[in-house]
Amino acid sequence: MKVQNITDINKFFEVVDSCKGKVELVTGEGDRLNLKSKLCQYVSLANIFSNGEIPELEVLAYEKEDVDKLINFMING
Repeated sequence: MKVQNITDINKFFEVVDSCKGKVELVTGEGDRLNLKSKLCQYVSLANIFSNGEIPELEVLAYEKEDVDKLINFMING
């Protein structure tokens, strides 16, 4: 799923941390980073964070309830 216009990075990672299953960031090169890992969170921020907003990410969640959480975050912030 594409996640767009993330302006509250901390809230986004809180939602990711609350997910029960694996949540991965797909890089432009096709690599998959485990977003539940704090190290990967910092690496992903260092690579794609600019101007206080992340315009678009491709995120994979494997549990339906985790997908629902991420969709809810995108809709309601």
